Amino acid sequence: MQKAASRILMILAMILLGLTLVSCSNPEQKPQVKGNKDDSQAYQTEPTISLYINETKQTEKIKLEKYLEGVVAAEMDPAWPQNSLAAQAILARTFTLKKIQDGGVKAYGTDASTSVEEFQAYDPSRINDRVRKAVRDTRGEVLTYQGAYINGWFFADGGGQTASSAVEGLEFRKEKAPYITSVKDPGETITEPENKSWTASFDLATVRKKVKETAGNDPGPVQSAAILEKGPSGRAMKVKINDVTLSAPALRLALGNDQMRSSLIDKFAIENGKLVIHGKGYGHGVGMSQWGARALAEQGKSAQEIVQYWFKDVELKKAWK
Repeated sequence: MQKAASRILMILAMILLGLTLVSCSNPEQKPQVKGNKDDSQAYQTEPTISLYINETKQTEKIKLEKYLEGVVAAEMDPAWPQNSLAAQAILARTFTLKKIQDGGVKAYGTDASTSVEEFQAYDPSRINDRVRKAVRDTRGEVLTYQGAYINGWFFADGGGQTASSAVEGLEFRKEKAPYITSVKDPGETITEPENKSWTASFDLATVRKKVKETAGNDPGPVQSAAILEKGPSGRAMKVKINDVTLSAPALRLALGNDQMRSSLIDKFAIENGKLVIHGKGYGHGVGMSQWGARALAEQGKSAQEIVQYWFKDVELKKAWK
């Protein structure tokens, strides 16, 4: 009996040793540590992502490059020059991977969504052969700064000059973005008239409500409005409504970024019972101007040259083949 028991114990010990060796030979992959790696090496093959379809409230799995076709088609006119579409594809890919790395869309537990407010615009109905070619020709290409994905910000029109920092244009302070720099926007010569000069007016009751929601303080009946601070590119950074101070980018979002088209403004005043704002440009002004990308493409610049024009000290890398 003792010999039999000894043999059983020996067999059990050998099994446990074998299991230990197997688990050591196939260790679980540790989570990636941000800032201590080359993000462009994070994937060996093209990933499949989870996409929340806001219109149907369904989640679907989709190859990332296929998803990008819908983004490029929605974010830029599919009839624009081929290299401007390709530049948009590089930035959309970079933007997507950075957002996924930062946690995706937490509201749905997905990598991305089709909402422009939550992620990026997405419209597969606009995809054409030009868009497919733009995505295909830049397959896997991303922009990195010191090995990490950049925030691939883009906007419509910079009003002649892009923002000097993410803080100036977006009030973005979550992390440093030293690759953002102020450059001339060549799209000013070809952009639409409403981007060259626009005026918006807002009901004062609405302004009061939006300021209270944004700043957390009720300014009371609106009687005065002023620009308190401008950044190096001329964009308003801080404004004042009565005695309440708030960031201009935050107010723009609150009032509607299609109405207050940018923070590059030269008039911010109460007139005839309205808040009247006058400015130029369309969008936050941080990163790549889409009208500027079109202008550069028309000058014969490659997609790679276009994206590197807008961002300082960045590298183009291949995330997958």
